[in-house]
Amino acid sequence: MKNIWTFIKQSLKVTVLSALLGVSFKATAFPIYAQNAYANPREANGRIVCANCHLAQKPVQIESPSSVLPNSVFEAVVKIPYDLESKQILGSGKKGGLNVGAVVILPEGFKLAPTKMIPAEIKAKNKGIYIAPYSAKADNILVVGPISGDKHQEIIFPVLSPDPETNKNVNFLEYPIYVGANRGRGQVNPTGDKTNNNPILTPVGGQITSIAKTEKDGFSVSIKTVDGSVKTVDVPQNYKLAISEGKTIKQDQPLTFDPNVGGFGQTETEIVLQTPSRIIGYMVLLVCVTLCQLFLVLKKKQFEKVQAAEMNF
Repeated sequence: MKNIWTFIKQSLKVTVLSALLGVSFKATAFPIYAQNAYANPREANGRIVCANCHLAQKPVQIESPSSVLPNSVFEAVVKIPYDLESKQILGSGKKGGLNVGAVVILPEGFKLAPTKMIPAEIKAKNKGIYIAPYSAKADNILVVGPISGDKHQEIIFPVLSPDPETNKNVNFLEYPIYVGANRGRGQVNPTGDKTNNNPILTPVGGQITSIAKTEKDGFSVSIKTVDGSVKTVDVPQNYKLAISEGKTIKQDQPLTFDPNVGGFGQTETEIVLQTPSRIIGYMVLLVCVTLCQLFLVLKKKQFEKVQAAEMNF
């Protein structure tokens, strides 16, 4: 009987632990949540799903070759610019540096280059950066982050191009590449509720009667409503107040300025999977055109000499 009871307790512990771990994994920040919630991070309207949590719009750039040969490794460089002096409000309420993350949606057949094919120079630049496929089925989608943004405003994605001779689903065509990148924390959690990286709104309307400093370097704002009652709103540290004593405010009006200094951006580019025979043909055409032009010049010089000799005669 004692052994049975011990077995039941151990089973319950394992079940509870597994449930907690499962919940924590699904609630983890970018890109784990997106990978679990979306089979494809690019929606039908073209928007990348990172924009659902990172609401501010910021620029992003990508640099890649205009054309590549089959079965070759090339660099896709994603640039995530922002002011390095910027500090964001962390989950703990303190201020810290910005994190960055990116997702690159490659054409079908393109994928992350194997380690043995990546040049040593790229490996050195990507030290400390872990780039992974979005999922087992979507190895043409690459994700990275969140990582420290102080040293990673440029992220190099080493990409291996496909070979149409071995992959019949790929052709020598022009393909689009979609890129999304964020800097800083989002304003919405995966659960749908807001993070602390948002301005604090007043739950009631009325007149601000007092603003007191708290022991934790925050503020305690007292608001006298129309019915005479007083509502107190606590503002944590590191928020900048947008109101003052005696001011009349409306319900849901911001008490603080927006603390968000980050945001998300997306862009796209195009790349041509070039066949070697087309390049060889192009080179042959250039040689032929050059020779034709040369022969025309020589023929013209010869004609001018003959014409000059006839005139002298």
